[in-house]
Amino acid sequence: MSSLLTDHLLSLMIAMPFLGMAILAFFSNRKLILSITLGITLVNAVLAFYLWGQFDTAETGMQFVERVQWMPTFGIEYAVGVDGISLLMILLTTFLPPLCVLGSWDSITTRLKAFMMLILLVEGAMMVVFTALDAFLFFMLWEVTMVPMYFMIVLWGGPNRIAAGLKYVLYSLAGSLMLLVGILALSLQADTFNIQALAEFTYSETSQFWIFLALFLGFAIKLPMLPFHTWLPDAHSEAPTAGSVLLAGVLLKMGGYGFIRFCLPIFPEMAHTFAPTILWLSVAGILYGGYMALAQNDLKRLVAYSSVSHMGFVTLGIFSFNNEGIEGAILQMMTHGLTTGAMFLIVGQLYDRTHSRSIADYGGLQQRMPKFVAILSLFAVASFGLPTTSNFIGEFLILVGVSYESFVFVVLAMGGIVLGAAYMLWMLQRVAFGQPRTEAAKKLTDLDFREILTVAPLAIVVVAIGVYPGPLLESMDSTVTYVVERLAQF
Repeated sequence: MSSLLTDHLLSLMIAMPFLGMAILAFFSNRKLILSITLGITLVNAVLAFYLWGQFDTAETGMQFVERVQWMPTFGIEYAVGVDGISLLMILLTTFLPPLCVLGSWDSITTRLKAFMMLILLVEGAMMVVFTALDAFLFFMLWEVTMVPMYFMIVLWGGPNRIAAGLKYVLYSLAGSLMLLVGILALSLQADTFNIQALAEFTYSETSQFWIFLALFLGFAIKLPMLPFHTWLPDAHSEAPTAGSVLLAGVLLKMGGYGFIRFCLPIFPEMAHTFAPTILWLSVAGILYGGYMALAQNDLKRLVAYSSVSHMGFVTLGIFSFNNEGIEGAILQMMTHGLTTGAMFLIVGQLYDRTHSRSIADYGGLQQRMPKFVAILSLFAVASFGLPTTSNFIGEFLILVGVSYESFVFVVLAMGGIVLGAAYMLWMLQRVAFGQPRTEAAKKLTDLDFREILTVAPLAIVVVAIGVYPGPLLESMDSTVTYVVERLAQF
């Protein structure tokens, strides 16, 4: 039984959310719908930790591989596997959905079944994206992830949800078209959709340039990198809480994962050629995101612009081409998902009480909501990388990695960390201290048990990774070393 489970573990984890959607179709009771969705997502989270426990950290290649002919005429397979890079993304993908369900327990009052189905659809699609070994399978589920997020925004979003949803779809489609062009060009030249075989094929110099550029643009829009970031603040500010958590926590990571899975191993020479431009864009994104966050009065837009800054650190680490930088970038993707997801959850808890995201409408929350302020403070300082919190480890490794390229990038990136401390601490000061500025703020009640249960796992993990990141770093070290050694040949 154990062998059967291990042999088909990834397929089981992929199937669970889709099975959950089918089960939900037969129920209409609110509590039953919530309980079933929570149960399905918790089972998948447990399976992810079992996967981590069975993972061989010394192995550089793919593990738990499953291959089934899907469209043999075109050489397309259902092929999935996991290595040290995708493992961390799977852990993140399965960890956040149960918390999204808890966070939506009372706040989603209409079309609850559809909303829970969309959460499960996002999780199932993301599982395929992070495990796909076939480029066609990767692209198909990449496209699927756009659908649930669009409907989350336009059906359950804020007053400007239609415009925000349209902007999100247009940007996503533009990126997807670039990605499709790149994948089709790869397949036509190498005569395969197998991602590992694509990396071993030799492409002409002209082909390398244009295909790399197409793939890069597709991933850069999804990440998003400066100047392709403008869809993100609007999407976040209008999306419901769970939508923002999934968007910031998981969907943005598809861009960074794509860089590592496609751009670096398939086109190492072009990656080196484009690296100086990408590093400068990354630093610009770090500083711009921090500066714009400092200017925000809307809590969700502040967190959204902080994501632009954090994703700049990710690309800075990836294109430093060394173990420290790439491992730091992967860890930063995971920890950003945890801290930013937590920030959106607690902002959502505040919004459920007052229906306001304006910082100016609060003040003095430490008097009425001491538990809330304590948790907000933890995630605020974790967001800008206070030592002993998870973001510090990733940012530190990225700075070490990019220092081998140029110390100028280190100095400029540290300016982004200073801006991060400024906008987070200033937000905390205005929200938590002083006197309540509105009647609604004077009547606020502190977090209840369910709300604490929603964010407590995130708080525990953020501190645990900050204090002891060794297991996560060990899990990806062999895989990252293999990628770096291939890059060093060019």
